[in-house]
Amino acid sequence: MPKIIVAIDGYSSCGKSTTAKLVAKQLNYPYIDTGAMYRAVTLYFLQNHISSTNKREIENALSQIQISFRRHPELGRNDTYLNGLNIEDEIRKMYVSEKVSDVSAIAEVRHALVAQQQRMGKSRGIVMDGRDIGTVVFPHAELKIFMTADPLIRAQRRQLELLEKGELIGLEEIAENLRMRDHIDTNRAESPLRQAEDAVYIDNSLMTLDEQVEMVVRLADERITSSLRSREMKKAK
Repeated sequence: MPKIIVAIDGYSSCGKSTTAKLVAKQLNYPYIDTGAMYRAVTLYFLQNHISSTNKREIENALSQIQISFRRHPELGRNDTYLNGLNIEDEIRKMYVSEKVSDVSAIAEVRHALVAQQQRMGKSRGIVMDGRDIGTVVFPHAELKIFMTADPLIRAQRRQLELLEKGELIGLEEIAENLRMRDHIDTNRAESPLRQAEDAVYIDNSLMTLDEQVEMVVRLADERITSSLRSREMKKAK
């Protein structure tokens, strides 16, 4: 059975990561959360006081960063590790969220992480979500999804996520953070967030999680079948 790349892009807190994880599970593909990779770099920059304007500092810092994902057996999730330390909970906190778009806009950071992400998908059979997966990382992915949701719904989802982690943040503060991140993500010079021309647009404001997953898995199955037919036709020639 041929393997495909499923690229899911979209705005912050629109549910793309949760959907991507479940899609990967159903397809039996590895899942890569590129947002977590940028958060890991942001955390390192904050902890080590790396200047966002000092190219030499940035390049030296990137050479010291090792990001990996490991399965958490008790919680049934993939956790993010930075230089061997589990940082999954720390990178989801608001102080990291407030800086991640700024760090993600740095050209050296994007070049380094895009190269790593492309290596991860070299053998295909992967589900990856982020901001530029279908436009920059894998422009030839067999299935591209662009996901969004109403801004208020996104803020409410983010507030609930933070509350589950023990952080009580006001809805307006979260909404402002999302507005700021949207502006930076869509207007940065390096790999801005945009919908690929051949991406399937999904507004999940009024969709359940099961409906989102079912839709993406169905589209993936269609692409896998199409790829299989294309292979068979080539063999028959």
